[in-house]
Amino acid sequence: MTDMPLKLFNSLTRSLETFEPVHPGEARVYSCGPTVYNYPHIGNMRAYVFADVLGRTLSYKGYKLTHVINITDVGHLTDDADAGEDKLEKAAAEKAQSIWDIAKHYTEAYWADVKALNIRQPAHWSVATDYIEAMIDFAKEIAPKHCYELDSGLYFDVSTVADYGRLARAVTEEGEGRIEAVAGKRNAADFAIWRKTPTGETRQMEWDSPWGKGAPGWHLECSVMGGELLGFPFDIHTGGIDHREIHHPNEIAQNQAFCGCGSLDDPRASGARIWMHNNFLVERSGKMSKSSGEFLRLQLLSDKGYHPLAYRMLCLQAHYRSELEFSWEGLGAALTRLKRILIAVERLGDGEQSARRDPALAPMADRFEAAIADDLNTPQALVALEEALAVKKVDPDAKRAAIARMDEVLGLDLLNLTRADLRLRPKDAELDEEDVEDALERRKDARAARDFARSDAIRDELMADGIEVMDGDPLGWEWKL
Repeated sequence: MTDMPLKLFNSLTRSLETFEPVHPGEARVYSCGPTVYNYPHIGNMRAYVFADVLGRTLSYKGYKLTHVINITDVGHLTDDADAGEDKLEKAAAEKAQSIWDIAKHYTEAYWADVKALNIRQPAHWSVATDYIEAMIDFAKEIAPKHCYELDSGLYFDVSTVADYGRLARAVTEEGEGRIEAVAGKRNAADFAIWRKTPTGETRQMEWDSPWGKGAPGWHLECSVMGGELLGFPFDIHTGGIDHREIHHPNEIAQNQAFCGCGSLDDPRASGARIWMHNNFLVERSGKMSKSSGEFLRLQLLSDKGYHPLAYRMLCLQAHYRSELEFSWEGLGAALTRLKRILIAVERLGDGEQSARRDPALAPMADRFEAAIADDLNTPQALVALEEALAVKKVDPDAKRAAIARMDEVLGLDLLNLTRADLRLRPKDAELDEEDVEDALERRKDARAARDFARSDAIRDELMADGIEVMDGDPLGWEWKL
């Protein structure tokens, strides 16, 4: 393992803590995954870029990583505050399709985005509906001491566990006022463990249980799958900052009830030793919302000519705990930065990676290591990588090895990706690549004949069609963004 201790920000204690694994030499991580009722927007995908960097860092530091990401295909309501219809049931009704087909389609779409962003595969994709019996068993275990039954289902009494809401710092009824108001609830913050199918209704997804036919509450699945696959307590639980207010406090309460754990003064009582949350991606036009029609999906970025790894670069340029504002100009700048890095990498050629560390690169390697160890400071890590590429009179093989080592964490695929790969044809481009190459050949002939007026006219025609001609550049041209 690398020597510099890894410090991570624990949302539960609101402090930087040195990572000390529950099981020596191992790192067990659970990440809240998507609810597969629609395509993920790019704000959703920021959470998985962050979780991927965390997992890559743990591997880089020498830990044996077991990473679990769940797929929510039942139980998540249309309001994160535990209210409304099940998102999958609603989507299936709107599209007049099987709920299973809806879940399959959007799971595969999410996996395609994961691949496009060079996010590593976790050890387990845990699918909620594969764990229904385990959820029922979990609920039966905690129900006698911590739950009560109403006509609508089985509810968790949050007053039965210590420090409820500490993660969100919301410990008053007013602070949890967004929770659904249900007649008969003992506390405003109490939440559903099992939701009964209303009389006279039939759900596409429903199961028999001791509390009647119905489906699990959204929060139950993560407690069950985290415990089943990683064991309590495990090391790190990740998710978006939106989960910090309701979903994760409810998950923690369930974990406390199941384990017989006490006060959250010991973070391990929460089920995970460290809770980590990435901040929001902010987009001012409102197109991040899935109700906006053509919302900001990764596919839309590709359709406009931006390679998915330009979005990964955009994410890496901000610390995961900082808000990140999205704009097309910012994405274009991230793409340009990635191109410049690739130009420098390609100049190193295709030789072997040298195992020998060049002393001239040691300061950059140390700065990179310090940045990553400081709560995954990827903005500073990128600077260290660029400084390493700029060092002169260094063995190319040693430099290539240093860059490869840094890219183990950053995940930009720098030794395989090429500038040509980044030249995506925008969906609305009127020319295809053959047209462009043909025009450039005609322009080359005009220049050879010293017909510069014709040469300039061809260049201007290409520019009008979104093509940037780059004289003297081996790549020759790019789509103008």
